[in-house]
Amino acid sequence: MKLLQVRKGQFVYYKNELHKVYSVKPLAKKSVLMFRVKDMEQVASRADEVSLYKPKHMDSFMFFGERYTLREDVPAEEGGYILIAKPDPDYMDHYSLNEFEKIESVEGKNVITTRQNTVKSREFFVMVPGEEQGSNDIAYFDKAKVSAEQQQHDAQLADDLRDRSSIRPSIGDVYLNLDNTGTAMVVAIMGEEVTLGTGDKLTFHDLHKADNWSYLYNVADGDFR
Repeated sequence: MKLLQVRKGQFVYYKNELHKVYSVKPLAKKSVLMFRVKDMEQVASRADEVSLYKPKHMDSFMFFGERYTLREDVPAEEGGYILIAKPDPDYMDHYSLNEFEKIESVEGKNVITTRQNTVKSREFFVMVPGEEQGSNDIAYFDKAKVSAEQQQHDAQLADDLRDRSSIRPSIGDVYLNLDNTGTAMVVAIMGEEVTLGTGDKLTFHDLHKADNWSYLYNVADGDFR
């Protein structure tokens, strides 16, 4: 279904892959800001470039590298994930359409999430790990267009994301320059590029693999060794 109006939280297909809208900027040329559900890659598009999808029971997709199946007929479990597909928050709660939330505790059929939201059972699907038998794979709009190379990439996506996360620096990380024994702090991160206090700019991977930069500590830790 092509959309004339797009709103935050909707699931949409863009370039054949499942995305979630996180913001709409009406005056921008590419007004729809979204992330690809399987790996959280951010993209922008026009409204006429996306197609709406409403998630339902037994849909299966990849969320940050891992496969899940939506179920409305299984109990929620502490530590698991839910998708809030029919939000009806109380005044003390803060969540909206198609939020992914982690369960902190279960109270009857309702859950309290790690964001301290109380979500009623009628509002969410339980995200069951894995691809359940008889499920409907919604990761792609047209699976016939998915190449063997893309399928192989998806199969190792979880490992790739873990590797990427392990080398991702944070603001306040301090590195030692082994060439001159000076130190520099990460002062800015833009996309996959970090800026050090010295003015040096490197990608995450280059900084992690560099022979002349060695991680020392983060200033927020208070561990100045």
